[in-house]
Amino acid sequence: MHKWHQIFHKSTGLSAYVWVVFCILPFYFIFRSSSPYAVVSGIVMILLFFTCYVLAFVSRGWKVYLWTSLQLIISITMTLLFSYVYFSIFAAFFIGNLQNRAGFITLYSIHLVTTFATINYGFFSKNHLLFTQFPFILICLIVIILLPFNTYNRNKQDQLEGQLEHANKKISELVKLEERQRIARDLHDTLGQKLSLIGLKSDLASKLVTKQPAQAKQEMQDVHQTARTALKEVRELVTKMRGARLEDELQHVQQMLQAAGITLTVQGSPYLSDTSLLAENVLSMCLKEAVTNIVKHSTATACTLSIIPGRTELTVVVQDDGIGIADELSRFKGNGLRGMKERLEFVNGSLELASDSGTRLTLKVPNTASRPPLDNDTA
Repeated sequence: MHKWHQIFHKSTGLSAYVWVVFCILPFYFIFRSSSPYAVVSGIVMILLFFTCYVLAFVSRGWKVYLWTSLQLIISITMTLLFSYVYFSIFAAFFIGNLQNRAGFITLYSIHLVTTFATINYGFFSKNHLLFTQFPFILICLIVIILLPFNTYNRNKQDQLEGQLEHANKKISELVKLEERQRIARDLHDTLGQKLSLIGLKSDLASKLVTKQPAQAKQEMQDVHQTARTALKEVRELVTKMRGARLEDELQHVQQMLQAAGITLTVQGSPYLSDTSLLAENVLSMCLKEAVTNIVKHSTATACTLSIIPGRTELTVVVQDDGIGIADELSRFKGNGLRGMKERLEFVNGSLELASDSGTRLTLKVPNTASRPPLDNDTA
């Protein structure tokens, strides 16, 4: 439940000024009565209603339903004695804030039935004040029908969005942890052996430097070569960690096709804003594999790359004018197509293949709200 200061929710669809009017208006109905006893009892019920309303917001468990039941009783009493039906709107808004589905449905049904029954009784008994309020009472009935569901669904949506955000944070933390572990393994495998070798050869060279200078020189040359090899492997490892942007991969594709004598036509912008980094990396790898297949197997002279952004997904179409795929039954079984399909399915994407007047590959990956920047983007 919400805190007491959230009684007047900013997104209920009703202005805060309207809520203030509903707080003041019952006094007008009460002071219409000529009986001092009725005026005093009405004021007591107003104060009691708002006390129950606040207590219901700050309570937990069965007390919530107790204070809500008292609100409903006071609302019915105010309708019968003073023809004031608008406390039912307060109760409707509070019921919509209940998180328990069974409790929400139960109290919503009770509130709806009792409010309709009370108003119908007032009309049946020919209550003149109710007849003069008929348009407002009709609006009130519509509000108590729709407002609880609107509030309940909004709260559920906020709760699900919060859970989703929490899950995304956990996934991000797990991905970072897994990435750290992978980097640690790669560095250990890459550098561990070579650094051990450098240490052993350095010790051996220090022992041979006075007795066998030539052998010591050879050992130091081996140390130098091992260090250069280790440096090269570390650079390759860092390069792989940075990932691949589609615009960067497109430059490599252009160079590859140009070297093969294949004309490339690009339609659309390779600069993506709504695609996650993981999906873009997968897309870049698939594009590289697709172009490699064109160069090796298609005998094509022209290739068209279409980048088509959509509301929910990004589509990349690779079309060539080569010989196509002769054996339709062997689709996704060779030429790296199965690997491309599996990569795309990993990010909830898809791969479609058509072989008519060449080969057409349609790669699709879902969009996302935002994506983290790469290290070299902020450098």
